[in-house]
Amino acid sequence: MTAYLLASLLFLVGIYSAATKRNLIKIIIGLGISGYAINLFFVLLGYRAGGRAPIFPEALAAGEMVDPLPQALVLMFIVVGLGATSLLSALAVRLYEKHGTFDVRRMRRLRG
Repeated sequence: MTAYLLASLLFLVGIYSAATKRNLIKIIIGLGISGYAINLFFVLLGYRAGGRAPIFPEALAAGEMVDPLPQALVLMFIVVGLGATSLLSALAVRLYEKHGTFDVRRMRRLRG
């Protein structure tokens, strides 16, 4: 139960960072933290104490197998998250080249 609470706390820290920071790099890091908190939560959902990998036939017969679906979702999310992070980083670099700052509030004032 405490692991679920800690995963939720990590998610809230990432959302807080993304919502309150003015620096684009800190916002990207906050979104990454919240994404990996979701990954941790999925892995915790699929965990079973004393469970074995689903590739062993005796684990299938005894019903003590770990659920492989959350693990597959996490692997897919890692790839998608990496692509999104690289896209956001490239966008942040281009905005820095145009405006000369990573501060979101200064970029709003430089609109034109």
